[in-house]
Amino acid sequence: MHYTADEPPAIPGARSRDTLLSWITRPLLLLIGLALSHVAWADFELIAPDGRRVQLRDDGTWKYQEANTKDPQQPKGPQGEAVLRLEQKIERGNHCRLVFSLTNNLPYEIVHIIPYFSAYRANGVVHETVNAAFQSIRPFDKVERVADFERITCPEIARVQVLRGDRCEMGNLTKFSEANGQCLALVRVAPSDLMRFDK
Repeated sequence: MHYTADEPPAIPGARSRDTLLSWITRPLLLLIGLALSHVAWADFELIAPDGRRVQLRDDGTWKYQEANTKDPQQPKGPQGEAVLRLEQKIERGNHCRLVFSLTNNLPYEIVHIIPYFSAYRANGVVHETVNAAFQSIRPFDKVERVADFERITCPEIARVQVLRGDRCEMGNLTKFSEANGQCLALVRVAPSDLMRFDK
């Protein structure tokens, strides 16, 4: 046999060996690629702009992670609110009596709070402003108080607005607290079917 410089000598079985390696390496590379793509799409967590942890799943779905109650970043302090409702309207000749209730859903006693109630006529003019004192409401208790509006019938009252209520005693707030609006900030005024009722 004569070989030229351009043509390397043929090694017996070399071609079959290359074919065998090709058959082994191609599936092996495919398996490695699939494994790496699975790792790339595995579940992972990130922090949302509001601070909550979000889990992104490899199937394209996501969910908020349960908050850790021992997490020091969780807000501390009392939760809940007091709820003020207009329970009844009672006609008393040319006067109107309204019955209000205050439910304490706060984790402490409402020692006292005195909200004021302004009755508006349909033209937007305030007819009268009266107050009702709520005192000694323990957590999860409900107390009712009445407010009498004179020289106006219940149908003539278009709206009742809750205001003031400062100098309350509840939680960290005392009658010496300076900031206005903090007492009513802890009170949610529930909408009423009887008439417009808000703060």
